[in-house]
Amino acid sequence: MKILLAVDGSEISLRAVRSLVDHVQWFANKPEVHLLTVQPPIPVGLATQHVGHDALERYYREEGESMLASARQLLDAASLPHTPHIHVGEPAAIIVKLAGELDCDLICMGSHGHGALQNAILGSVATRVLHLSRVPVLLAK
Repeated sequence: MKILLAVDGSEISLRAVRSLVDHVQWFANKPEVHLLTVQPPIPVGLATQHVGHDALERYYREEGESMLASARQLLDAASLPHTPHIHVGEPAAIIVKLAGELDCDLICMGSHGHGALQNAILGSVATRVLHLSRVPVLLAK
């Protein structure tokens, strides 16, 4: 089983990681976990006027690593192997696209997280993933 575990560094996304770790026995074999974070793009024209392409790429990588750090620690502590992925773009579209490219069987993520307009019931990224995904989506609250 392949699982795409999407995190944004928020407490809610870490609950999704903990939930997966706590319920890994649901699966006959240890799942293949792909740990993803998606960085919002900085307007390229504006950014490249002030910083170079390499500096922008380094920024995305460093921010992405920061967002993945706590999730990686939880997965490592549970001896659950994972492959990290850092992407830049619109989060819901990237989550669904990568799940398809990797042929994932499940998307696991928090019900809401770091968003400009957080929704206490269901976040806009989670809602969009539910609408776009062709595979089951497990949301942690």
